[in-house]
Amino acid sequence: MDPMENTDQELDYIEESEDETTTPEKTDPIPGGSMRGEYVSMHSSGFRDFLLKPELLRSIADCGFEHPSQVQHECIPQAILSMDVLCQAKSGMGKTAVFVLATLQQLEPVDGQVSIIVLAHIRELAFQIADDYRKLCRHINNVKVAVFFGGIPIKRDEEVLSKNCPHIVIGTPGRILALARKGALKLGNIRHFVLDECDKMLEVLGMRKDVQEIFKMTPHEKQVMMFSATLGKESRLVCKRFMQDPLEVYVDDCSKLTLHGLRQFYVKVSEKEKNRQLMTLLDALEFNQVIIFVKSVQRCKALTQLLMEQNFPAITIHSAMLQEERLSRYKQFKDFEKRLLVATNLFGRGMDIVGVNIVFNYDMAEDSDTFLHRVARAGRFGTKGMAITFISNETDAAIMNAVQARFEVNVPVLPEEIDTSSYLPGK
Repeated sequence: MDPMENTDQELDYIEESEDETTTPEKTDPIPGGSMRGEYVSMHSSGFRDFLLKPELLRSIADCGFEHPSQVQHECIPQAILSMDVLCQAKSGMGKTAVFVLATLQQLEPVDGQVSIIVLAHIRELAFQIADDYRKLCRHINNVKVAVFFGGIPIKRDEEVLSKNCPHIVIGTPGRILALARKGALKLGNIRHFVLDECDKMLEVLGMRKDVQEIFKMTPHEKQVMMFSATLGKESRLVCKRFMQDPLEVYVDDCSKLTLHGLRQFYVKVSEKEKNRQLMTLLDALEFNQVIIFVKSVQRCKALTQLLMEQNFPAITIHSAMLQEERLSRYKQFKDFEKRLLVATNLFGRGMDIVGVNIVFNYDMAEDSDTFLHRVARAGRFGTKGMAITFISNETDAAIMNAVQARFEVNVPVLPEEIDTSSYLPGK
């Protein structure tokens, strides 16, 4: 029996709505600095120019960052002065570091008081932000960080808050609101209120109501910062209602939202040929880590199983999993224990995995925003990367045309041969 025989079967179609949408990125070199040869920046100045605490500068050096990115250069000097910030900037250019560094610079920890609250729309993003805070505050004494989200018993969170109250809280709106309503999480001393991927929280009515209620529980005098890769004009107006005379940093030219260093291609392929084409490309291409995006949970499970049967080190993350399992798998992938991840749009926004250099749109994204966020998982921080999109029908082709028109980028057909050095960092 041909070991590839099953790869010609179509994966079962079951449409499911995920918690996420996504957005893409482009392909020109940004002149400037580096993260140990990889983090490309537009400025030659260093983080020392921001007059950050010595402890923060040590942590920055530990992480390997040498020069601030454009968005960091524009936002941090004002953010550390407690100015409100509304920032739309391309994925992978260090928006998270803006609010992490700015809030840690201003933090004066008081035992038993939460000073900083950061809201994220999904648990994995909250978990990642908490990890970033821990890395950057490692040299600051006695700073406690905690992350709270649904899917695990709330009693556990209440215990943490009562016995070892953190100074910095990161979480999803639903769980944060539940803890605040119970009185376990006291918000009366909040000095910094941050929304990451703010459009996702403020465009969904139910989540916006949760955010508003949490916001009203915090003091009137506080710093508010909101960040996203995609922020429409209506969303901007909603965001600014939470702020006082904010610093506004926008990328108004849509073409600037695309990632520098990211090569993009498409492959015309019928639905039944997708599996064989994917296996062929995975065998032919060199990669550190790969993310493969599909349209539903069932297709996610089926494709992962198929890849494992063909001896590819694959893992999957989707919304049908229990929270602890999702976080465990996310950590396995981030720690390079697995090199292939099959995911739905749940993983398409805000997740930073430095090792990912190839993204496949096995199933086409539903719109250009989702497309951008997906392909932005490769080529993070200005490094090299590649995105390959399968086009199997007229709808897929129409979305690809819309992507090219909106972001002013030409996505060519995948050539038979590709120079490895064009998409693999270090080559």
